[in-house]
Formats: sequence, structure tokens, C-alpha cells
Amino acid sequence: MRKIILADNAGFCFGVKRAVDIAISTKREQYKNKRIYTLGQLIHNNDVVKYLESKNIHAVDIKDIDKLSNNDIIIIRSHGISQDIIELLKSKNLNIVDATCPYVANIHKKVKEYSNRGYQIVIVGDKNHPEVIGINGWCDNKAIISKKGENLDNISGKVCLVAQTTEKQENWQKVLKIVSERAEEIIPFNTICNATEVRQKKADELSKEAQVIVVLGGHHSSNTTKLFEICKRNCENTIHVENSGEIPDELYKGKDNIIIGVAAGASTPDWIIKEAINKMSDEQKLEGMNEVIKMMDENEKKVYVGALVKGEIIQINEKAAFLNIGYKNDGILPLNEVTSDENVKLTDLFTVGEEIEAKVIKLKNEDNYVVLSKSELERDQGLKSIKDAFENKNSIKVLVKEAVNGGLVSNYKGIRVFIPASHVELYHVDDLNEYVGKELEVNIIEFTKRRNANRIVGSRREVLKAVKEEQENETWNSLEKDQVVEGQVKRLTNFGAFIDINGVDGLLHVSEISWGRVEKPSDVLKVDEKVKVYILDIDKENKKLSLSIKKLMEDPWTNVEEKYPVGSVVLGKVVRFAAFGAFIELEPGVDALVHISEISHKRIAKPSEVLSIGEEIKAKILDVNKENKKIGLSIKEVEETVD
Repeated sequence: MRKIILADNAGFCFGVKRAVDIAISTKREQYKNKRIYTLGQLIHNNDVVKYLESKNIHAVDIKDIDKLSNNDIIIIRSHGISQDIIELLKSKNLNIVDATCPYVANIHKKVKEYSNRGYQIVIVGDKNHPEVIGINGWCDNKAIISKKGENLDNISGKVCLVAQTTEKQENWQKVLKIVSERAEEIIPFNTICNATEVRQKKADELSKEAQVIVVLGGHHSSNTTKLFEICKRNCENTIHVENSGEIPDELYKGKDNIIIGVAAGASTPDWIIKEAINKMSDEQKLEGMNEVIKMMDENEKKVYVGALVKGEIIQINEKAAFLNIGYKNDGILPLNEVTSDENVKLTDLFTVGEEIEAKVIKLKNEDNYVVLSKSELERDQGLKSIKDAFENKNSIKVLVKEAVNGGLVSNYKGIRVFIPASHVELYHVDDLNEYVGKELEVNIIEFTKRRNANRIVGSRREVLKAVKEEQENETWNSLEKDQVVEGQVKRLTNFGAFIDINGVDGLLHVSEISWGRVEKPSDVLKVDEKVKVYILDIDKENKKLSLSIKKLMEDPWTNVEEKYPVGSVVLGKVVRFAAFGAFIELEPGVDALVHISEISHKRIAKPSEVLSIGEEIKAKILDVNKENKKIGLSIKEVEETVD
């Protein structure tokens, strides 16, 4: 009886599945009404490419990038791209969605680091493969590329060795041996993906057992081609096809006593594998067929680190919840992956039968449970909210955790947001510790995604500035000349005081503080003191406001003749001297002059010979001129004449 065996680890690898999932979710969620493109074919599989095209996700070549419009979506495929191409995409104002396989991104990081440190980069792989082209772009395209030991004649000095993730181990070993013999120093990073290695190993084992091998995958897929080469060495009757339609009938029909092995490349989706197996089954009940289909059904729902899963709580205690996630193993959600508060019980948060969503952070713990996390999911959602806030210039509320040198460290859904000291208030803050434990509303002014840690910077000043500007506009619209309003003293200078009126600063000149003489505003006003002021003048266009307090007081010269009749004796205070006499303050705003000839019966050269500033004296009113605001006094007329 014919037997069909599917190689372990066949089909989509983590990076490829991740790229396809990102493309589909991008279309479904983030950019519903935008045009979406992939930079080159997302994966080397025509069926998947056609499927994406049916979803209106089209591949575009780099040479056609100028045909895209601003804000179109461009998805970087799992192979990754060079640094200069990333900069080019940014310069075109495109929305970049990075689906680079994390393993490939790690190679980019190592190549850039060691190239900057002066190492010659050597890449084991195919020089025409997009992954290798992308890697080379992270060392200014100066890498030496060798697939099986060629191009290594000029190797010397310090070398950093990396590999295309889908390369064969035997090629890695061959290049490593040659480079080790010729380089003075070598730092090797075997970056061949473990999934690729396992897939190749399982295909090798299967091809030694089967009489026929069908390798499924794109004809341009590097890793699928390598699987074909491996299987062909062991099984002469090996074919490479993209889908079931390319499998010839004579390969399996009428051959019931053979073993047919099926291997599939990393870019081959499950439905292609299932169609091929169903075709070769020829509607017969074949040995092993139920197990194959069962395994395919189980693999339809992939569970991997970073995947989002929904599950029903089947059991719960204070420290952990157990979920049915539709996988061969149940999931466990520990308390510390829900909250950092040890006093909280999970039984207070969830109930049996409740469906929740979580993120996979470990495929298998010591008890064979898939470890799940709500906090990491919230972090992802928080990161998306922060990104949205940054792009749309919206504000978010953060909780300040710590005051450090230079600013505040705050938290938003488990994500660190730094607030520089200069962005905490509209003014300088001496003690930042007073903000610890407080919730602040901030704008995100910097959002830089990094592989190791994101840099996120918030500004409360931007929020306060926007509120202040809105308040100022409302205030300017409400203020009019000759109005009386209440304000608060904000700053004092030698020439006057600045008064805050509902967010608008107005100048109260020193001459408008009182009818009396004011040497400096701080003599009569205090910061934060509330005062009523009169609007003398307003310039809304240039945002200038002139204020007065003395305008609210009665002019002391109004009834001066009644208050100070000629011939009366009055008590006053010496306030200043002139060459021709001394000025006496009768009340704030009313100064009278004692001419030098009226100061004393004796002859004096200057007033200070007999008078002192601040001294109280009695004098007789000689004349009052209301119009010119002048009062004449005589001190000697009230002094007793001494012979």
C-alpha cells in the first residue's frame, strides 16, 4: 500500500509566517484605506504572491519606487534590505512596515557593528540572493561573498564571518575552514537559521527512506532549492514543484507499494502542502494518511513566541490561569505576567470560562505549558498607542516613576517614557521629585524604535503650551480697553510688574502703580498677589496689554483746594531735594514745594543743610494751583522768629 510521509518542520518558517501575517494584518487593521506594496515579492512562492495580490497587496521593484505616492504603505519583506534603501524609502515619505525576519535583522546588526570596528565582513551565501544583498548593504557593500570557498584569496587581517540564514551547513564549514587558515583574527557567527538546519536534516533523513520525494516550494526559493539538492543526493526520483498542479500523475499512480516523501521550503504555506498530499492520495485510504492530515490540521494554527492567541480559561488559582488555546498544549498565564502587584489574586481578575487574549512568550515550560503574557500584550498595545499619539500629535497620560538627572522617568502600560527636565513645565523646575507618583499628560515628541530598546520622549510643556495658547486666545478675545479685571502678579522688575490675566501677561508700569511716587514695584507689590487693574490700552494684533492700578483710585488733585486751603498749616514728609528747594509729600500723589527762601529765616546754600529725607515737617500753605498741580509751602512762616 502506498505510504505518504511528510517531513517534520515542513512549510512556513517563523520569519516567513511572520512576514505574511504582518502583510495581512496591515491590510486588515492599520491602513485599511491606503495602497499597500511589498518591496519585491514578499516570499519566494507564486501562490502566496497571487493570494496577496487578491488582497490588493502588490509587489513593487525598487526601480519603480518613484511611482508610489506619499503615505503609501511599503512592506519590507522577510529577507530584509540594505540601510541605504531604508533611507531612500524614508525620503519618499512612505509608511514603512518592517517585516524583516528577526534572525536576519540580527545579522544586519552584527555586520554593521563589526564593519565599524574595522573587520572585513565575509558572507557565506548566494551573492544574488536578496537576503545577502541586504546584509551587504549594512557594511557599505564591501563584504566578500563566498558560497563554497571561492573569492577568499585576499583574506587577511580581522574577519567577521556570517551566513545567509538558508545556507547549507556544509558550505558554512567549508568557508569557515578557509577563512580560519588565512585570517589573523576571525569572529564567526553561524547565522544559519536553526529551523533551516532542522528542515534540511529531516529532509535528508526522509530522502534515505522514501522511493519518491516531492519537494514543494517556489522555483526561485533558495532554501527550497537546497532541500531539493539534499534529497536528490539520496533519492534519484526527486522532483521540485511549486504546487500540486505540477506533480505528474505517473509519479504516483499505479505505484501502491512505495513510500512517497514530502518536504516543503520555508516559503510554502500549509494549504499548498495539503493540496499536494490530497492529490497523491488519489482518493484512496492510504496508510499513514490520517496521521498526515491530522498533523496538518494541528499545524494550521501556528503557535510561536510573539504570537497573539485567544483562549478560554479552563482552570484558575490565585497565582496562575490555565487556558485552552486550541493547540496541542494548553497555555499558562502566571500572575506576574498580568500585574506587578503581588497583593492581587488572579481569581479576582478572571473567571473560569472567560475568553482572553495573550501573547506567547515561551513555547514550553518544564510542565509542557505554553507560557502566556497579558502584560507583554498590553506593552504591544501601549507601544501602538504611543506610536499613534506620536504620528497624530495626540496626548497620553503617563505615571511618573522616578526623578533622574535631567528629567523624569514615567510609565505608560509598561513602557518607559522619558520627560526631559526642560519639558516638565513652561518654566524651570528646581525639584523634580515633587512629580514622582503623579499622572501627567504629555505629547510624544520622539519615537525611535530600536532592536534593543525603544527611545520614547514625552513633553508636558507641549501640552501646557497648547492649553496656554488656547486660554490666551480666549482671553484676548474677551479683553477690551477701559475694562477692570483681576490678575495675579507674576514678575517684578525695576520698571514695573507683569500681571497674569487668565494666561495673558500685561505690563503695569511703575508710574501706573500709584498716584504717589514709587521707587520700585517690590515696595508695594508681591509675587502671586492678586490685584485689580484697569486696562489702559490693548493691542491684540501684537499682543500687548498696558495696565494701571492708580486709574482705579481717585486723583488726589481733584479737590485739592478744599483739602488744602491757603493759609493752613499742614504736616508733610520730605521726599526729595532740588537746588531751588525741597519737595514735601502731603499725601500719595500730592507733593508741595518749599522754596529754598521759605525753608529758614537763616540764609542757607542748599535745603539739605537744615532738612533730611523722610523728616516730617510743618509748613504753611502759601498758594494752591489745581490746574498745574502745584502747591507752595513755607516752613519759616510757622517757625518762631528768633532775634
